[in-house]
Amino acid sequence: MLVSTPQTTPEISTEAAATAIRKARGAMSRYRFMALVTGVMLLILCVELGIKYGLGALVDVDGVMPFIAWVPFAHGWIYVVYLVTVADLWSKMRWGFGRLVTMVIAGVIPVMSFVLEKKVHTEAEAKLAALEARYLS
Repeated sequence: MLVSTPQTTPEISTEAAATAIRKARGAMSRYRFMALVTGVMLLILCVELGIKYGLGALVDVDGVMPFIAWVPFAHGWIYVVYLVTVADLWSKMRWGFGRLVTMVIAGVIPVMSFVLEKKVHTEAEAKLAALEARYLS
């Protein structure tokens, strides 16, 4: 037979709460920056692909390609840094696995990183404000 016990929230010190909130805010700032950079680079990548495969089917674009060939590599590495910031924020905010998957996918679907960044920022701010009110007031 299972016996249920009332769940209690662990008491933490004001200093520990302040440190955790400060670290979460730092993670959120890094995520916001990388979400915007990743989104811009993804849009630039879409333009590059349009030139290479869309316009390239109609006219000769070999003269332009050396100037834009760096875009896929840059976006790839920027996306890796974005993933690190996603994992950092996700772990500090203690969100569910679905949120992690959504944030990861947002870096590869054009415009989604901008939309999700706004939503994540709003929800994270609300959660952190509630934690500040609970532990630091």
